[in-house]
Amino acid sequence: MKTVISIRNMSKTYSRDVIDFEYGKLKIRFKGRKVEALKDLSLDVYEGEIFGLLGPNGAGKSTLIKILMTIHFPTSGTATIFGKPYWDIEVKKYIGFLPENPFFYDYLTGYEFLDFYGQLYSMSKSERQKRISEVLELVGLNNYNIDNLPLKGYSKGMLQRIGLAQAILSRPKLIILDEPLSGLDPIGRKEIKDVILKLREEGITIFFSSHILQDVETICDRVGILYKGELINVGHLNELLSAEILGYELTIESNDPVKIKEKCEKIAEKYIVQKNEIFIRFSNKVNINEIIAQCLKIDPSLKIKSLIPIRETLEDYFIRKVRR
Repeated sequence: MKTVISIRNMSKTYSRDVIDFEYGKLKIRFKGRKVEALKDLSLDVYEGEIFGLLGPNGAGKSTLIKILMTIHFPTSGTATIFGKPYWDIEVKKYIGFLPENPFFYDYLTGYEFLDFYGQLYSMSKSERQKRISEVLELVGLNNYNIDNLPLKGYSKGMLQRIGLAQAILSRPKLIILDEPLSGLDPIGRKEIKDVILKLREEGITIFFSSHILQDVETICDRVGILYKGELINVGHLNELLSAEILGYELTIESNDPVKIKEKCEKIAEKYIVQKNEIFIRFSNKVNINEIIAQCLKIDPSLKIKSLIPIRETLEDYFIRKVRR
């Protein structure tokens, strides 16, 4: 498996300056303190995968991405991208980048914005027109009147998509996204996730940071958990998450919900009745087959609508690791 990003023993320490404060005769000195944003971090990202870097705000995710993009520089350690030093100017032409808080020229239309970046990439006019049409369709903006609508009139989701269109305009082999799902509504998050999955189908490697664990769980091939600058764990989701059944969610329909409630309420973790439909959640300590058999004795006409085993989610795993 070909390595696209290789990070070795990378640390980043921010030092705050000493501040002298005077108020009349009173003189106070605030000493600067060191903040370790990254601590001896080593990580590999492989070709063609979606890698999600997870962590709460302040974990060091943006710091790492800014170092890879040479916006910041590490205190120690190094990294390579496509086998070359991360700061090598030749590497940049293979990378598309969308920062967490991108700046947009409000007075430009979406087409003018992309055309401007196409000129920065030294694309010819005909090439720009063709490629802009392709990326707009890919990110789902081809049905909007972006030729006339300035960027200041875009919604948050549209701005994320036009920013993503800019990131893929030059046909990069690697796309780095800093919190691409932050601030979006459920529909916007779904649309951006679909775009990311389409990019992977084209063989593009995607490295992105996020603290929205539920979304990451649905699209990532591998994840890494970053907490207070330290990389806690890295792996495929099926390797990290426990296969143990933690409980059961049973939904049934009964003509005698009162007697069913008397039977199950005391042993259930959660019990909800809506007319004849009953939702019950049990721990893994119960014998679910025996419970269903007993409910059928109470009401032979009972219908089982669903029985879902509960397993560990990425959110469960993340909280378990962070608390340790």
